[in-house]
Amino acid sequence: MTSLTEHTMAIAEILKARGETVAVAETSAGGLVSAQLLAVPGASAYFMGGGVLYTGDAREGLAGITEADITGMRSSSEPYAELLAKTMREKLGTTWGLAETGAAGPSGNRYGDNAGHTCVAVSGPISMVQTLETGDDDRSKNMWLFSHQALALFRTCLNQVD
Repeated sequence: MTSLTEHTMAIAEILKARGETVAVAETSAGGLVSAQLLAVPGASAYFMGGGVLYTGDAREGLAGITEADITGMRSSSEPYAELLAKTMREKLGTTWGLAETGAAGPSGNRYGDNAGHTCVAVSGPISMVQTLETGDDDRSKNMWLFSHQALALFRTCLNQVD
């Protein structure tokens, strides 16, 4: 069994020491990014909220991102992940925004991405975006890999701030 705090203890320590906060938007990770951040005791000091924006209705209702806002952009892309991270950071007034959007499997998504595809983004004092292709159609495995990738990118950004 994977430990919920395996990838987040160091992140939590950094955020608490600096008095920084984070908001999360995720799709195909299904809440695992948020769950891992929240599994650390004292998470209320840094975790301000988040959502699983799995559908267009959830994206609009929870993040306020409309179809007009994403004209020329598609879900499961780097620009979309950046928009999610930036929007959640701004909406919740946090130091950092963290987002994940992809296709966990066992099949690809309607945008042409294969199972195992995700884009993760961090918005804040340092902003970065990455794409991950696992090449695997195991839904559960991909969900854990997607959340790990998002948290690894977040930690990279945290470590680059002076």
